[in-house]
This record gives sequence, C-alpha cells and structure tokens, in this order.
Amino acid sequence: MKPGLLPGIRETMEVRVTRDMTAAFGGVEVHPVLSTVSMVYYMEWVGRRILLPYLEEHEEGVGGVISVRHRAPAPVGCSVIFTAEVVKVKLNKVICRVQAEHTKAIIGEGEFVQAVLPKRVIEERIRDMKQ
Repeated sequence: MKPGLLPGIRETMEVRVTRDMTAAFGGVEVHPVLSTVSMVYYMEWVGRRILLPYLEEHEEGVGGVISVRHRAPAPVGCSVIFTAEVVKVKLNKVICRVQAEHTKAIIGEGEFVQAVLPKRVIEERIRDMKQ
C-alpha cells in the first residue's frame, strides 16, 4: 500500500433508494425500503473508495469481514448517506467503521475489514477454486 492511509480518513457517498434496492425475495417485494443486502453493498463500496487511492499497481483490495446492524428503514425515494472511516490499518488490513443514515435516523452501522493482497495471489486463489 502507498503511505498515508491513517485512522480518521473518511469517505461518503449519497444514494437515493430505488425499487431495485428494496427488501425482496424471489422477485417479490417484502417491504418498500432499503434492503439489508443493498445497505451492505453500499457500505462495502464506500469502504472501497477509501482504499482505492492507496493501492499500488500490483495490489487489489478484497472484503474480508463485514459486521452490521440494520437499525431503521429507508423508504424508496429517501436519500441515504453512507460513510466509512478508517479506524485501524494493520499490515495488509484496513478496518473501517461504516454507517448509513438519512435525515431521520441512523439506518445501519458496523465494521468493514478489507485485506490488501497482490493481484497475482487473488488470481491464483480464484484459479485454484475453478479446478
């Protein structure tokens, strides 16, 4: 990793909840609100955005752990702010606190851990799983 990735660095992104992001199973909508799956997706994405400027050409980040609590609904049409903040950098691991919120509540919060590995190692692991 390039130097400079330190605790306190933050990244945010704003997302408007759409129908394709709602809680649904087998194509049937259960609730017209942001699903936990979609919330986790954006939490990972905002965490990845922190990592990208610090990756060397031969490196890539991979999600290793995500632990979240879904606390409140975000209805379709609602604007949600996703935030990731670095809390620890340890060898090849970056630990971020992640949060999703709108104007009325914290929707979700948790921790996202990414590992930084050589692209070659990731490609080898993928290839080994195909055999």
